[in-house]
Amino acid sequence: MLQHRPLLVSPKTNDVDRLEMAYLAPEINLIPFIDVLLVILIFLMISTTFTQYQELSITLPSIAGESSASSVKEIRVAVSKDGKYALNGNVVQTAALAEKISLIKNQVMQNNEANINTLRVVISADAKASHQAVMQVLEIASQAGLNNIVFATQDTQATPKKR
Repeated sequence: MLQHRPLLVSPKTNDVDRLEMAYLAPEINLIPFIDVLLVILIFLMISTTFTQYQELSITLPSIAGESSASSVKEIRVAVSKDGKYALNGNVVQTAALAEKISLIKNQVMQNNEANINTLRVVISADAKASHQAVMQVLEIASQAGLNNIVFATQDTQATPKKR
């Protein structure tokens, strides 16, 4: 059973001159510290989302259809609702978009020695992105000679997949 021990031991006699003071070493209680750390850990685990992070936050338009599954090389262009572009997950200035798409196209064509039809441009435009921003990506792809263009959408009847 735990007993309370005072830090100052009261004198055995009434004489003040013979006051004996005994100091006890302070004890550190780790239980509250561990409790706080566990609460912080649980908070971080709950607040963290395990999704794929992108540089631009976009909301894809919805469509009900089937996705295609083929093995072609893709150039992914994301268009945000405020007209910013991301090329393969990296934010790109509007002026440099055409140059970088042509550079990627040339690298893929040299490495794979494939024809131009095996290279696909995937445009992931926000549902509220301006028509002009999407048309600019289409024009840049056309000027680079890329005619295999796909628009990314989100499935309205998405069912959870088993892994």
